[in-house]
Amino acid sequence: MQILFVGDVVGEMGMGMVDQYLPLLKKDLKPQLTIVNGENATKVGRGINEKLFKQIMKDGADVVTLGNHAWNNADIFDFIDNTKKLIRPLNYPGKDVPGNGYCELNINGVKAAVINLQGRIFMEETDDPFAKIDELIMHLKAEKFTVIFVDMHAETTSEKKAMAMYLDGRVSAVVGTHTHVQTNDAHILKKGTAFLTDVGMTGPDDGVIGMQYEPVINKFLTSRPNRFEVETNGDGILSACLIDVDKKDGHAKKIRPIMISQYQPYQS
Repeated sequence: MQILFVGDVVGEMGMGMVDQYLPLLKKDLKPQLTIVNGENATKVGRGINEKLFKQIMKDGADVVTLGNHAWNNADIFDFIDNTKKLIRPLNYPGKDVPGNGYCELNINGVKAAVINLQGRIFMEETDDPFAKIDELIMHLKAEKFTVIFVDMHAETTSEKKAMAMYLDGRVSAVVGTHTHVQTNDAHILKKGTAFLTDVGMTGPDDGVIGMQYEPVINKFLTSRPNRFEVETNGDGILSACLIDVDKKDGHAKKIRPIMISQYQPYQS
């Protein structure tokens, strides 16, 4: 089974890159499961709304994951409970958290699950992601789920790698999001779990992790608050990865990073 995962979609340019390239990637790569992180998809680069969610699904996503900006757009509370294909972090605290932290799918007879987790280092307080996913995996294994993909939305490389090694052999893949820069460490762990510290972002290539660079530089120079806005000019980038999973045991066989940019034009 081939899994295509597209990293954090940022602003209008990110949506444009998804519109342009996701259908082409699906046509050429023919993945059985396509996942997109859409937590920065709005024009201001924080949160998602129903229109953008439906557009990403129309472009070819099977599941859309979120992260620490899940609640930044209040519109999400109007529709997240009505769809199983938009998932927020599993370990958000509270008993009555809107939406779901994972999605169950049946893909040509194979039971697959997509899970969204959020890290705790340098991020908002959440429940323990290690304990939360332990509980869920026990349920999924009891229900005979073989293919399990984890979007680990976290700030630090250490927390992402620790989660991957903790889950090695129990899930098909752990792929990091949030830091918006694709890392060069895609590999298969010893017990069969694919890992990539961060898949990277999909959006403006000429800013600083998607934001206009002048206010970011000014903040570094002055240590004073600056208003960050999404870059709308220049070239775009699409970051993703393709994972080949054995559908019988759920172990990953290959993981390949994908990047489309002005320096790496798309070639079908």
